[in-house]
Amino acid sequence: MKNIHFHKYQGAGNDFIIIDNRKGTFDGNDTTLIEHLCNRRFGIGGDGLMLLEDHPVHDFTMRYFNSDGGEASMCGNGGRCIAAFAVHKGVVSNPDKFSFMAVDGEHLAEYKSGIVNLKMIDVNSVNKENKFTYLNTGSPHHVCFVDDVAKTDVYNEGKNIRYSERYQPDGTNVNFVQFKTGNEIKVRTYERGVEDETLACGTGVVASAISAHLKKPSFSEFDIEVLGGKLKVCFEPNSEGGFKNVWLEGPATFVFEGTIEI
Repeated sequence: MKNIHFHKYQGAGNDFIIIDNRKGTFDGNDTTLIEHLCNRRFGIGGDGLMLLEDHPVHDFTMRYFNSDGGEASMCGNGGRCIAAFAVHKGVVSNPDKFSFMAVDGEHLAEYKSGIVNLKMIDVNSVNKENKFTYLNTGSPHHVCFVDDVAKTDVYNEGKNIRYSERYQPDGTNVNFVQFKTGNEIKVRTYERGVEDETLACGTGVVASAISAHLKKPSFSEFDIEVLGGKLKVCFEPNSEGGFKNVWLEGPATFVFEGTIEI
């Protein structure tokens, strides 16, 4: 038996287990353990688990694991939460601007009064089809627009798209987007790895905002309502049809910490 000390954070309802692994004591290859810790009935519970580890150049390294135990692509709300955790733990020297390395590359972050503004990767291209868009914002996302997200069967429709032949073998995340007024949109997301709808998805709202821009080109900043709260995304279109200076902003909140015996 061993004791694992952890912290729990949430960003717009997207909740994560965070472990300070700078001493390398937690085995990130133990998928069974990670899945158990993320289980909401038998473990701590979370949409995912993150390890904060040392980096030779940046303030730290973020490693992200889905709740199924597998190491995953980038998680935007996870990135904001681990940034807040790093500030709270004194890992960064300047909360106003710091950097960390994730699976998709370098990220800049800014922390102020519980709000984290996270710079996401550039989006080089968007596959625009008649009924949907597909793009990678650190994780792959299928985005479709609906008249009323409240009436959308996110679980079943999202699951069908996630496992469709088009996206095999790795699958995709699926976002359903509704326009409100002006630059306001509502988003609901089915997340692969979690294999269910989550209260928010950071890379998903970025993909949704960029897709909304393609329909409303006058807007390059969007206020986004998700089930777990509100987020903001801004970006700059580039001359090649991609997007740069992509930022995701929203709250990142400490929930509790504890020790679990495994």
